[in-house]
Amino acid sequence: MADVTKITSGTLIAAEKVEGTDVYNLQGEKLGTVDDIMIDKVSGKAIYALMSFGGFLGIGEKYHPLPWSTLKYDERKGGYIVNLDKRMLENAPTYDMDEDFRWTPDYGRQVDKYYNAPTYW
Repeated sequence: MADVTKITSGTLIAAEKVEGTDVYNLQGEKLGTVDDIMIDKVSGKAIYALMSFGGFLGIGEKYHPLPWSTLKYDERKGGYIVNLDKRMLENAPTYDMDEDFRWTPDYGRQVDKYYNAPTYW
């Protein structure tokens, strides 16, 4: 079986390689990193990126689900660009990294509405 983590071609990338990718705002400030991707089971499309943000040395960090449509890959930066600032992220829907969180359609709609993204739900 092929090792898909080594496959990168054009605009395709293994999901495992996206983990740890930096996320920047339009001013070039690093906001956080992608910790995981939420993929629709039926279509196979990436719907949300879970970005870690805040805290210090991993303490107090939270997950910020970002609608995938808000992310644009920038090859020069080797990361994703979002049209957000830190203040907007501080008030965004989040959950603690150590929380036993259960994603619901209502929560997804809240995330989509907050970022004015097309509603997945």
